[in-house]
Amino acid sequence: MKNKTKKCLFLCTIMACFILSSCNKDNAPLTSIERTTLVGTWLENDTQKKATYEVTFQTDSASANGIVISNFAGSGQNTKTIAYLSGSTLSLKTDELLSNGWIVNGAGSITSTTKITWPYSLHDGATLTNVQSVFTKK
Repeated sequence: MKNKTKKCLFLCTIMACFILSSCNKDNAPLTSIERTTLVGTWLENDTQKKATYEVTFQTDSASANGIVISNFAGSGQNTKTIAYLSGSTLSLKTDELLSNGWIVNGAGSITSTTKITWPYSLHDGATLTNVQSVFTKK
């Protein structure tokens, strides 16, 4: 009888460990995300310029993983760039030329469905600036 109790307790403990370890932790990094989850209005907090911009994300109908971003880096609502989603990373093309003449480079890390940390470089034709931005979905 004592052996049965010990075995039962041991099995219950093992099962509890498996169940608890399979739970998704809120702060666990995302491994992938659906691009439609990103569609909407975001606030970009630019720590370099100490400014906040309203940025719009839309799916790119010309690609399976593209996101069209309006007003990236405070470039203007009519200025668009395309970032490409892979897993939980949004990447700009190398030396992405915006319609206003700026050149941007960088990749953002999607940390949740409402937050992206995105370091990038921006060259406005005169100055090269390294920016640390945090995007928060409205």
